[in-house]
Amino acid sequence: MKAEKQQSRFVLCIRSEGSDDLEPRKVYQVLPDRAAVRDGYIRVIDESGEDYLYPAEYFVPVRFPVAIVREFLSPPEEASHPPAQRARPG
Repeated sequence: MKAEKQQSRFVLCIRSEGSDDLEPRKVYQVLPDRAAVRDGYIRVIDESGEDYLYPAEYFVPVRFPVAIVREFLSPPEEASHPPAQRARPG
């Protein structure tokens, strides 16, 4: 099996058809599921944090540099500094 096939894939949600656990214009991680693909679905980790099947037509594939993929797949770090603040107008 090629190394590229083993790497995580990501997709951009382009429609959600009323699903509460998908947000259009957001990137989701795809988990391998050959049976789902044969039936026109893909398995993604959605807003609930769980993986579910959704119609493949809800998404378009996206490719990121390896460094970005590592950031997506690494656990979030605890905030060590306060959040950025907006500049106040003049």
